Amino acid sequence: MTQFWIFAVLLLLIALLLLLVPVLRVRKDQTEEDRTALNIALYEEHIAELEAQHVSGALSAEQLAEGRLEADRELLNDTDMGRPKQSANLGSALPLIAALLVPVVGLGLYFHWGSSDKVALTLSLKEQPKTAEEMIARLEETVRLQPDSVDAWYFLARTYMGEQRPKEAAQAYEKTIDMVGRQPDLLGQLAQALYFANGSQWSQSLQDIVDEALNQDPNEATSLGLVGIAAFEDQRFQDAIDAWTQLLKGIDPQDPSYAAIQTGIERARTSLANNPQASAAQAPQEPVADATDNSDFQLRIDVSISPELAQQMSASDTVYVFARAAEGPPMPLAAKRLTVAQLPTQVVLTDADSLLPQLKLSSVGQLKLQVSVSNTDNAMDAQWSSESVAAQAADTQAPYALVVDQTK
Repeated sequence: MTQFWIFAVLLLLIALLLLLVPVLRVRKDQTEEDRTALNIALYEEHIAELEAQHVSGALSAEQLAEGRLEADRELLNDTDMGRPKQSANLGSALPLIAALLVPVVGLGLYFHWGSSDKVALTLSLKEQPKTAEEMIARLEETVRLQPDSVDAWYFLARTYMGEQRPKEAAQAYEKTIDMVGRQPDLLGQLAQALYFANGSQWSQSLQDIVDEALNQDPNEATSLGLVGIAAFEDQRFQDAIDAWTQLLKGIDPQDPSYAAIQTGIERARTSLANNPQASAAQAPQEPVADATDNSDFQLRIDVSISPELAQQMSASDTVYVFARAAEGPPMPLAAKRLTVAQLPTQVVLTDADSLLPQLKLSSVGQLKLQVSVSNTDNAMDAQWSSESVAAQAADTQAPYALVVDQTK
């Protein structure tokens, strides 16, 4: 912004200079005009003296003629008789008034219709954001100043989801869809945000959105994943198998999410084989560990709360410690549940804490660790959280520190 105002002042000075040059020129012309009038008056006085001397007999007619000729010559040397007479009133007053009004009117018009806030935003976007909250703040400011920017609304929605703020993400996705139309991938992401915002509860409105997306694109990944989750939770295991099998066709087998979805399919098949009519309570909850378990793997996390936020919480508020794949779906790979009263403490995550038996924490190279606190006993409705911390599954030496110091 400093450079902007420097250039603005320079342009203003140039404008004032253009207005004041004619005023200075008029003043010079006026001085010349006054001097010419004085010379003419002196000339006329000199001629009158010569004629008086001729009448008195002091000068002859020849001397009078020579005196006149000499006076004419001196007047021509001192006076530019060809310059038209100037009128100084209009030539000086109007530019001076304009020179005074230009900066005042110009600044007033700029502050009313100008875009200094957009200039400031553009300059701030040149700097890399240091935190996710700073990135969100910039995107929120962008959509405020540029409400028709589709990219800004879309990236804001994605950032909200990455920071576990599904309610705001759903609103941003809806705004994006309003501008670009009901595209299947956007509908799938909207359904995902609404699903998590609703406490992972399925509804008919969600089903309608997913159906609309899959009617346009039967392979839309986000929608297929949600259909499988909803079907599994509703004990419709064959529907879950069908949805997730279709989803696997479009995923690279090397992708970390491939193994997770494959594990979900196996769990659905096991549940279907054991009891097709089983209720959620009868479905197997604890998978049997396989031979790939790494019993030595331990991921230690020091969890604490900042003193400022601790005063806003009660001892019974729920604390969630999550480990997610850095690249892959937002669903946690492992989680532990505590209460505020238990903090500060050190949490240890092992392969036994993996939510998906075939996708162990030790098998995922890059992880994201985060802590959230909820006073509603709902992980998706958390009021406070920590920054996401990147972790290496192979690095199990020093503990990772997570401090709950952000308000959502």
